[in-house]
Parts: sequence; C-alpha cells; structure tokens
Amino acid sequence: MEKNRFVETYSQGVTNVRKIIVDTQTGVNYLLISSNMTSGCGVAVLVDQDGKPIITTVKPEN
Repeated sequence: MEKNRFVETYSQGVTNVRKIIVDTQTGVNYLLISSNMTSGCGVAVLVDQDGKPIITTVKPEN
C-alpha cells in the first residue's frame, strides 16, 4: 500500500484553515475547511463548472 496516498497541495490560515488535498491514486482534489482544528471540519470534492471532479496529477513524496 502506498505510504502517502493523500498530499496537501495548498494551505491557508491558522485558525480558519483551508486546505486542498489530492488523492495521489485517483488525482481527485478535496477541500478541507475548519474554523478551528479541534472542533471538527468539513471535506468536499472540488468540481469544475460541469460538476466533474477536478483531477490533478501528483506524485507522492517518498
């Protein structure tokens, strides 16, 4: 099994966190949002204007 299947490609904020995470096997982009990382967060698939998942080719770090 791949060690780093999910990689963070973008991060913004300290208390109001926004991150884009990419699945290195499928290339699907996810948005993680949290107003503070101790009380929970939300995750959603990022989609284009046609409603298709945004795909990014990312090689995992070893």
